[in-house]
Amino acid sequence: MLVRIADGLGIPRELMNLGPAEGAGAYPGGRPSTALTPEEVEELRRRVMLATSMAAVVGPPEVGEQVPEPELIPDPAPVPLPSRLLGVHVAQVREATRDLTKNSRAYGSNPKMSSETAAEASRLLAVPGPEPLRQALMRALAELHLQAGYAAFDAGLHDRTLHHLSQALQLATQTEDARLQTMAMGYAGVATVEHGRPNDGLALLQCAQLKADRIPVKEQRELIVPRGSRAVLQACTRADAGYALARMGDPVGAAREMAEAREIWQPTPTDPWGDLDEVAARLALEDGRLDAAESFAAASLRRWEAGHSQRARTVSGIVLATIHVRAGESDGLELAHGAITGVTRLRSGLVRRRLTPLATALEARPSGEHRELARTARHLATTRA
Repeated sequence: MLVRIADGLGIPRELMNLGPAEGAGAYPGGRPSTALTPEEVEELRRRVMLATSMAAVVGPPEVGEQVPEPELIPDPAPVPLPSRLLGVHVAQVREATRDLTKNSRAYGSNPKMSSETAAEASRLLAVPGPEPLRQALMRALAELHLQAGYAAFDAGLHDRTLHHLSQALQLATQTEDARLQTMAMGYAGVATVEHGRPNDGLALLQCAQLKADRIPVKEQRELIVPRGSRAVLQACTRADAGYALARMGDPVGAAREMAEAREIWQPTPTDPWGDLDEVAARLALEDGRLDAAESFAAASLRRWEAGHSQRARTVSGIVLATIHVRAGESDGLELAHGAITGVTRLRSGLVRRRLTPLATALEARPSGEHRELARTARHLATTRA
């Protein structure tokens, strides 16, 4: 009502403390938002809440009515830390890691959410508590940083990937946890190879191999992040090292590493992590050994039929489709279409980048339908999820 009176009489609103004065970020009376007292900020929040509630009930305010602009109100103060570290805090960190991992397997990674969760949870390191709980917290935070590092890798954010994996490695070293140390170095090695630095990536993977051999054989801790057990880590670090050697032009060394990996461990359908067949399929495909590649890719696809990871299943489907298109199989186009459709259901930069070989194979086929699908694959491969 006062706003309408002021406007009707031609009185500037700021003279009646009814609106912002000239200049952004100013509140009634021309005072900047940084000069407001906590009580005044609280009053502004109430006014916004009331105005929003009224708009929800009776519709938006009439022209000329003034309500505070929410974006100009200062952010709330940070949530205070607990006075003392408790077991429930460690359990919450582990549960956050579990939820993010489950979501990532089903829909692809969310690097922003993972990074912010890791940063917020890391504030707990400043909270005093008994040493056993602090050790448990550092291990839980290491797992959370591993998840955040993989999410960043999945999105193609290499600097953020190494940041989180370095944090994970430091925490794992402080707690003398060989399993988590191995995972941090192994993830960093894979990410570095994918980033186009296979020499450095191989060095990291070789460090991970040495550390994996020092994981206690009888360690039976609950596993949250993928690739958790001793045998899985020993095998996967060797398979990943084989891929690095292939990138460096050493197919003999690559084959040797893959053979050693298979001697150490073979996944069962109930294992929720690890896939040696997908790596072997990509290596065989790049060597032009299509029959061997097809066998490995089909086995990899069957590996994920149980539904442990939709992302892994989609990657395997892309490799299988690429093989069938290159071989000129009659079902190649159908498999390619299914693989591309699967990619659109995921938020994963890594999976999208895997479409590039499929697009190349489609472009080499003569039909217009193949070329049209190739354009779709190229578009997905180069757009951010």
